[in-house]
Amino acid sequence: MDLTHLPMGGKITLYEYKEAFGLSEGKERRYHWNSQSIRALRDYMGLTQQQMADELGTRQQTISEWETGMYQPRGGMNRLLTLVAERAGFDYEIGEDIHQDD
Repeated sequence: MDLTHLPMGGKITLYEYKEAFGLSEGKERRYHWNSQSIRALRDYMGLTQQQMADELGTRQQTISEWETGMYQPRGGMNRLLTLVAERAGFDYEIGEDIHQDD
């Protein structure tokens, strides 16, 4: 992925971001993350809860609460998890608990 054309430390548009990360083609996927899929993504990436929290800009306790099912990621964090999963090449079956919005 060539990011040399993006400004260093500057702001970029959403379009530029999507182009840089190959997200502009077709309809974007949106997943509803559950405790099992979040844990599976973290395991796939070989991260501890603290490392994943650091990557996502949240607390380790939040990752733990997601993985125990106490809470589920919402809004932007749900989308961020999807972006991270896509960039990592994480793929999983879309089932009852993990489904794709139309």
